[in-house]
Amino acid sequence: MVLGAEPTQGPSAMSGRAVPDFTKVLRKTPGIQYLVLNSQGTVYEHDGGWADLRSRAPMTAGTTMMGYSMSKTITAAAVMRLVQDRKVELDLSYDADIAVRHLLSHTSGIPNPIPLRWVHLAARHARFDEQAALNAVLAAHPRLRRRPGSKYAYSNIGYWLLGRVVERASGQPFTSYVTTQVLQPIGVSPGELGYAIPNPNRHATGYLEKYSVMNLAKRLLIAPEFIGTYTGRWLQIQSHYPNGPAFGGLVGAARGFGTFLRDQLAPRSAIFDERTRTLFCEPQRTTDGAPIQMTLGWHIGVRHGLRYFFKEGGGGGFHSLMRMYPQQGIASVVMTNATGFDVDGFLDAFDPKFFN
Repeated sequence: MVLGAEPTQGPSAMSGRAVPDFTKVLRKTPGIQYLVLNSQGTVYEHDGGWADLRSRAPMTAGTTMMGYSMSKTITAAAVMRLVQDRKVELDLSYDADIAVRHLLSHTSGIPNPIPLRWVHLAARHARFDEQAALNAVLAAHPRLRRRPGSKYAYSNIGYWLLGRVVERASGQPFTSYVTTQVLQPIGVSPGELGYAIPNPNRHATGYLEKYSVMNLAKRLLIAPEFIGTYTGRWLQIQSHYPNGPAFGGLVGAARGFGTFLRDQLAPRSAIFDERTRTLFCEPQRTTDGAPIQMTLGWHIGVRHGLRYFFKEGGGGGFHSLMRMYPQQGIASVVMTNATGFDVDGFLDAFDPKFFN
């Protein structure tokens, strides 16, 4: 392979559609996975660029990356499974008048301090104390910002607490419950999606672009032990895990998240009965009746005249986004190993090529 060339895996068949051009895209991220699917399977797939620049390891469909906040929708699915099984009540207040519905829809009033330092090196994961980390965050931010239910305001702490709700209601560790009740029923393998890096040799390196605001401010936002060295214009971020799996801990490939999306598009879900799946996608309101652009696990957007559901995930070295377009019967996932990559603009540009 010629040094500097961009490796590209062949795209899946597109039924006569023009193949998207990724040449310009791969100038903005070392590597990328892009997947478009419907309820039957893959419509289009492209894996290109580099998983690791220094070793010249290519990005493949089996390369894993950090999903970060895309994890929240899977956390919400676990909570809704417990609602379906009548082990969790959406509107029962658990503490300080905060109900599970408030946590799921980001209307709890819980603050949202910058979470970039809520990570630990992968080498320390086996002995990491999640409960101690959560207790420290709660002690540092003990007060609500507003009355629960009164306003939408994103909160990573809120979703971290949902992990504790799942544990209390199920009697299982959070990651075990999600694995057995959400991921396994839809046929996701541990190598495609889970809460641990399945194989370090097939896990992408995350990068910050040298000429970026995030890079300039990195020492204010990221502890020095996470900052690696440059390869060209890309700064390596050391392998790590978020402190709370419920708000950002999933590790996987686009195919893993795509399997979840396919289940949500299917005539029958392997996770939910039809009532629960409808409830999962139901737009929410404040206690005063004002609509918010949020369901019980999805954010709501509108592009090209179509309403869609989405969840973005970004952090140290990776940026990703998944969308589901119910009217079109398709969904998409993009995952990259560049913090600053414009995932929203990418799907805005590429997804319409697959609309009917």
